[in-house]
Amino acid sequence: MSYRSKLTSSQALLAAMVFGSLLMNSPLHADEGMWLFNRFPSAEVAKRHRFNATPEFLQHLQKSAVRFNNGGTGSFVSAEGLLFTNHHVGADCIQKVSSNEADYMKDGFLAQSRAEEKRCPDLEVNVLLEIEDVTSKVTEAIPDTTPDAEANRLRKARMSGLEQACSTSTGRRCDVVTLFSGAQYHLYQYKKYTDVRLVFAPEFDAAFFGGDPENFTYPRHCLDAAFFRAYENGVPAKVEHWFKWSKSGVRDGELVFVPGNPGSTGRLMTVAELEFTGSVAYPLVLRRLKSMIDSLETYMKQGEEERRVGSENLFGQQNSFKAISGFQRGLEDKSLMDQKRKDERNLRRAIERDRQQKARFGKLWGELDATYSNLKGFYPRYYMFESGATRGSTLLGLARSIYRYSIETKKPNDQRLREYSETALPAREQAMYSPAPITPSMEIAVLADYFTFLGRELGYDDPTVKALLDGRTPLAAARHAVETTRIINVEERRRLAGDPGAATSSTDGMIRLARVLDTPARELRKRYEDEVESVVTRAAAQIAQARFAISGGNAYPDATFTLRVAFGPVKGYRNAQGRPVPWATDLAGKFAKGREEDPYRIPASWLKAKDQLRLSTPYNFVSTADTHGGNSGSATVNRQGEVVGILFDGNIEGLPNRFVYTDRMARSVHVASQSVIEALDKVYLAKPLLSELGF
Repeated sequence: MSYRSKLTSSQALLAAMVFGSLLMNSPLHADEGMWLFNRFPSAEVAKRHRFNATPEFLQHLQKSAVRFNNGGTGSFVSAEGLLFTNHHVGADCIQKVSSNEADYMKDGFLAQSRAEEKRCPDLEVNVLLEIEDVTSKVTEAIPDTTPDAEANRLRKARMSGLEQACSTSTGRRCDVVTLFSGAQYHLYQYKKYTDVRLVFAPEFDAAFFGGDPENFTYPRHCLDAAFFRAYENGVPAKVEHWFKWSKSGVRDGELVFVPGNPGSTGRLMTVAELEFTGSVAYPLVLRRLKSMIDSLETYMKQGEEERRVGSENLFGQQNSFKAISGFQRGLEDKSLMDQKRKDERNLRRAIERDRQQKARFGKLWGELDATYSNLKGFYPRYYMFESGATRGSTLLGLARSIYRYSIETKKPNDQRLREYSETALPAREQAMYSPAPITPSMEIAVLADYFTFLGRELGYDDPTVKALLDGRTPLAAARHAVETTRIINVEERRRLAGDPGAATSSTDGMIRLARVLDTPARELRKRYEDEVESVVTRAAAQIAQARFAISGGNAYPDATFTLRVAFGPVKGYRNAQGRPVPWATDLAGKFAKGREEDPYRIPASWLKAKDQLRLSTPYNFVSTADTHGGNSGSATVNRQGEVVGILFDGNIEGLPNRFVYTDRMARSVHVASQSVIEALDKVYLAKPLLSELGF
């Protein structure tokens, strides 16, 4: 039963008044939406595209797609556990299985047999099996009069309890997902694979042709694709659901579906949150990223090995910088913010006209204004000591995990930090005890930059900054911490994590940094959760409940790095100058743009195969599918559920879609399936892989 059928007369009046403010989350005029699989708008798709998305079709999409827990998506493309994803999603593993002698990031990799497939040291992929609405179980028996901070703690404790009970009874990974800003909670059950192996990766110059200058742009000419394989009990996984490969490939104008895991969006944000994000949060994060990028680029100029080990880290920071810069431009766009203010003003005016609704909702925006005003005062320290402290540093991330693990795992499950709950521990332990190589010289460079940034933002007299540096310069402090640590050794990590006494008294350089950070970081986190998160969860959930009720069930929540499905036609557009932008590029365009220097260098394998290639083959293409970060690696499938491409990017015009959807110029960018087959056949001579794909 939809919420619409439960509306009271006053709610119905409110619905009529504010309907206009809800259009952005109702797919009335475009193929908008990152849809839950249990709330897919099948009737809308049938009406607009004359396609019946049956429950069987949707289940096949759901169970063929996988989540890469390092921040992307993939899909099964054979019954033998073969996985298809982006090169940049797989880059973390590709980097970790590389060495100075075998640089698979630079030169690519192809396993000629199953025995040659390279196991990723710490990768987990998940397949979503079941979804259960547990809203009542999370929120029941929490009276409306419960103080916000206490209600927040109770909700989190219940979420951890539900996850533990589910995992214990099913043996699956179980996550409670917060939807509609806290108006709903769903329990997701996953089958997980922790033995994942690299099968194929192209050269970096093929995967990331055009480099950072062309990131988030279109037209593009990238083979941003890679293949992995999931194993179970030491043998290739046998899977029931997997996508077949289209023999004909993608076509202009055809409807495509994109099942994937978009990371986070802000379409339900209030104006207060948008203004805070644009004036405080994003500028700080961008300064941090710019500082890291400069330091990594300086480090990589020291030699070929520094270039090799730093490339994946640099790509991640550059990618984030460019994305957040695009989000920031959206928040600085007067028309976007004017529309957001108008929508919110209409909603508030409607509430003011109804006495009952005014009493219930009238104070919410004032509370949120005060909450974000309060957050401005401590957000920089919260970000630098807690939420963003370990960015780019493997060792500092490990040290924090080890130190907190040693403390949190001694507490009852419902009293722990959420990321150390019983159901979260397997993934935490897999990362903590990863045998992946760590490069001390890069760690020193990244830590020195972090300390310098803290001094620049907070001042070197800040008590925590002084304690971290311990009388040393940023570079000397970083060098001392790295050179006096033993947590590069996996067994030392196990010893410290298993003994809180050892961790709290350790003189290890990196553990000392984690310990110094921990007290102020926990204090700031508690303040954030008690004074901000708890208020926002309650207030935003109430606003979202009204919107959800009015939509009659035909709405989608903001992205949460959980499985969604987007759809839309393959379609070109006109750019800001009014010039037509084609629906697809071709292989000929790659060679036309090629140079003998980065980032337009064409690999030797491609130059050698040029005469054999069908240069008219579609290479990259665009669609109107509503996707976002985390969707990278999502298979792009046609009406038959066949692979016609893989999503790897969005254009720069689409970055403000984080806050409001438009398809006038915004596009998702995909690699065409035809180009993957052409490259595997003519460039890489990957006959066994082609055979497994049905060619």
